[in-house]
Amino acid sequence: MGAEEHQTAQAELGDPEALTGRLFRDMVGALEMLSVYLGEQLGLYQALHADGPATSAELAARTGTTERYIREWLEHQAASGLVEVDDPAAGSLARRYHLPPGHVPVLADTDDVSYEAYNGAMIVRAARSMPEVVKAFRSGGAPPPLPWAPEGRPEFNRAAFLNLLGKQWLPAIGDLDLRLRREPAARVADLACGTGWSSIAMAQAYPLISVDGFDLDTDAIAAAQRHAAGAGLADRVTFTAADASGPAVSGQYDLVTIIEGLHDMSRPVDALRVARGLLREPGCVIVADEAVEETFAAPASLEEQYHYGWSVVACLPAVMGDPDTAATGAVMRPATLRRYAQEAGFQGLEILPIPTDMLRFYRLTP
Repeated sequence: MGAEEHQTAQAELGDPEALTGRLFRDMVGALEMLSVYLGEQLGLYQALHADGPATSAELAARTGTTERYIREWLEHQAASGLVEVDDPAAGSLARRYHLPPGHVPVLADTDDVSYEAYNGAMIVRAARSMPEVVKAFRSGGAPPPLPWAPEGRPEFNRAAFLNLLGKQWLPAIGDLDLRLRREPAARVADLACGTGWSSIAMAQAYPLISVDGFDLDTDAIAAAQRHAAGAGLADRVTFTAADASGPAVSGQYDLVTIIEGLHDMSRPVDALRVARGLLREPGCVIVADEAVEETFAAPASLEEQYHYGWSVVACLPAVMGDPDTAATGAVMRPATLRRYAQEAGFQGLEILPIPTDMLRFYRLTP
């Protein structure tokens, strides 16, 4: 949010008409995200991209869906400017719709770093848990975990990891990049690895290294193992459903990574202490987490509003069931991480000058 937008937001504070308009726009946006969810889940965007313009009947036939539903979806998408229609004046069944080339990476190409259609599933998943979040606000506990079905697990970092982690972000850390490229082969522990794309991306970028991914989610680890096998990396990338705190793995790694996972841990100091114990000289820990502002401000930037929104509805509730939780939330400011690192026994913390849109990289040294 720029200076002009800040001024506008300040001017609108206390203005009921402005607030009414804002909430209406928010409602339009929320409904749009639900329609994006439908397009992503049903493969509608991919079908328009792969097979070209279509009428509602043609798109329904391509995707095994019902024409009347698809007609309404296409008209909404065109009215919202997400797809284009060749002739708006044509009859409803004759209109042909296409996906503009500039929208393909955002809505249809899951390998592109610009892909955002997964956000529909994220919003639907968050909404499903809200009644339990209401109860958690009253009790102080955590809502029960949701199964990933029916929308599946949105792998929102996949494209960024495969395209950027090993090709731009880690190479920007000069001495670390050199260590990962030379003999003796480095060992990497990837904590909170999820479905494994960060581990796979590092192994693809650095052919000498071996990577051990750890996560407590057994379903995520099973998916990670499939992904590694599919990428032909099962010989150098392994995944374990554990917290990596066992003595058998201590002091064995040249690099430990925690990428967009620390703020989601109920006990981040314990996690960092484990990470420090995994290192051998002269190893380091790389933490990447949300690029939030260094201090609280209100009104805040759009990005800060985004992080706070996820913190309120998902990140904070997820850790509140632990009686010893640090209750970090998604807005983990640099000073908070610095305190966690000191409590975990690290002597140094450096904020790395790696340009990214949503992440901040930290280097922790014992």
